[in-house]
Amino acid sequence: MAAKYIVGAVLGSFAVAYALDDAIADQKIFGGTTPKTVTSKDWWEETDKKFQAWPRTAGPPVVMNPIRRQNFIVKSSSVF
Repeated sequence: MAAKYIVGAVLGSFAVAYALDDAIADQKIFGGTTPKTVTSKDWWEETDKKFQAWPRTAGPPVVMNPIRRQNFIVKSSSVF
């Protein structure tokens, strides 16, 4: 019996959270614009070139993600 209230409350909270996220982030009710660096594919390509051009002193090659600041090791297909 109580489960229907819990499930209803959880679903309702998700609906409210989605509506607020859409209004604030997508509809920009508080003003502002989306930065050019987010929408420009050229910016992403140049940033990737910059990060891949860094000299490596040791370790395996990595692919850098400038947004998450995480490094991922690139697996090579050749076996040593």
